[in-house]
Amino acid sequence: MCGICGELRFDGGTPDLAALGRMMSRLVRRGPDHEGSYADGPLALGHRRLSIIDLSARAHQPMVDSALGLVIVFNGTIYNYRALRAELQALGYRFFSEGDTEVILKAYAAWGERSVERLDGMFAFAIWDSREQRLFLARDRLGIKPLYWSRTDTSLRFASSTQALLAAGDVDTSIDPVALHHQLTLHAVVPAPRTILNGVRKLVPATTMTVGVRGDSVINTYWRLDATRPATARSEAEWVEDVHAALRNAVASHLSAADVPVGVLLSGGLDSSLLVALLAEAGVENLLTFSVGFEDQPEERGSEFEYSDQVVERYHTRHHKYRIPNDDILARLPEAITAMAEPMVGQDAVAFYLLAERVAKEVKVVQSGQGADEVFGGYFWYPLMQAGQGTDLERFRRHYFDRSHEEFLDTVAARHHGEDHTAALVAAMLGQPGADTFMDRVLRMDVTTLIVDDPVKRVDNMTMAWGLEARVPFLDHHVVELAARMPPELKLKEGGKYPLKAMARGRLPDAIIDRPKGYFPVPALKYVRGPFLEFMRGVLDSDACRRRGLFQRGYVEKLLAAPERYMTALQGSKLWHLALLECWLQLNVDAKSI
Repeated sequence: MCGICGELRFDGGTPDLAALGRMMSRLVRRGPDHEGSYADGPLALGHRRLSIIDLSARAHQPMVDSALGLVIVFNGTIYNYRALRAELQALGYRFFSEGDTEVILKAYAAWGERSVERLDGMFAFAIWDSREQRLFLARDRLGIKPLYWSRTDTSLRFASSTQALLAAGDVDTSIDPVALHHQLTLHAVVPAPRTILNGVRKLVPATTMTVGVRGDSVINTYWRLDATRPATARSEAEWVEDVHAALRNAVASHLSAADVPVGVLLSGGLDSSLLVALLAEAGVENLLTFSVGFEDQPEERGSEFEYSDQVVERYHTRHHKYRIPNDDILARLPEAITAMAEPMVGQDAVAFYLLAERVAKEVKVVQSGQGADEVFGGYFWYPLMQAGQGTDLERFRRHYFDRSHEEFLDTVAARHHGEDHTAALVAAMLGQPGADTFMDRVLRMDVTTLIVDDPVKRVDNMTMAWGLEARVPFLDHHVVELAARMPPELKLKEGGKYPLKAMARGRLPDAIIDRPKGYFPVPALKYVRGPFLEFMRGVLDSDACRRRGLFQRGYVEKLLAAPERYMTALQGSKLWHLALLECWLQLNVDAKSI
């Protein structure tokens, strides 16, 4: 719901307040309602607010509690803040505001670093303890909210976006070769703590980092996902009912933690349609829903209106439907890419960007269906992996990696060659204990790592670019924990997401439940031709691209000559992957050096 930033000096100096101002200026769109800053000796904090809970000035940030010697800047929402507030009041704490920000502050005073274990929600925050002279940074369990940082010998800076750190200056913008391998192999997923830039790192989900004024730092992991079977067996009906109860609670909590109206991004798929059904079950009336569609291509339709319209008709929502022509997509592509904290190749990034622009004129908060496919096994590649042979790594990469290591070496310049970093990372993640079967290990990795830096990051970036907060009930950690312990074969039954399909019967039209898995379609970025091909050609043939020399020209020319021949295992355009990365570097990194 906001943008945060700050600087902590290690050399006895004072923070660069002009740099802090530049960071805040790059966070305006995340928080258009209020700006605040705070400085205390070696520390400075900045905040841009999107007002959602306690709309009064009492909830402005940075929030200072002089009696406790604590100051906080916070981005996100704590869904159980009312219960925590009551518990803290019983301990003797008194509150001057009505929102969730002060609850985090008092929780930290009461329970210290372990306070994060009590928070239900999505969050990234920094707390300055003026008495102990230390900075405490924390990120939510599933990485729904971002937290980037850069460090030199003399200071640490942090922010909600890469662009804010770049605006502050003094960042090493050279390419991280390990991250480059992930970027081009793992569908643009660069797992934390890396980013594509050597000088920018991000806090790993479910971790905290405590930093002292001498530069000493400690990182702790406070949550791990258990993917083993429970001691007491459950029947299929019991699993479905447990999922129904957990989702019902998640949807209700994500609705109630707001002092403004909450809508739903309704794609027409099972996940977002189920959110509408559960909100209706909770008694919500006159629900605002929003759908977007694009131009068809011969191979693929550009909208799912035929399905979303059925949900609207059944639940009588106050629906808004937008159809966006290809010309608008192309014209706005650079704008959407500039809003990406990291280069994101998912076709739906621009879709969410253009949809959020329109939705933000109606509401400040929406619920979205991201996470359901990863949590409940909905993607087409999961059964293929399950049926495969070989090691865990072999079964996974055959159906997920965008290119082999050999093709990666053909793609990038020789100075970026090295080991097969992505295979090593994935093998290590799949080899971690606490998961019973191969599919348990795959789904755990997807939920805790891959989803964070693919759909979840896209949704946060593209909605917050318009001051719109997207909440994701399927990634409520109680729902995730329950699903992780469920037998994978139950999740994969009937083509995947069986528990959701079972609970949707009678609540949604069968046509939505039984339809093939759909995706947020932007066909023009998948079937690259015409003006979109020329756009990508312009990026990859530009002087900036040639000077950078990131890609081997022979490989680029091969893709440009026949873009539709070269698709990834996940049916993405390899040409778009290269063009997007280069365009992001030009718009977000090169622009800082001009």
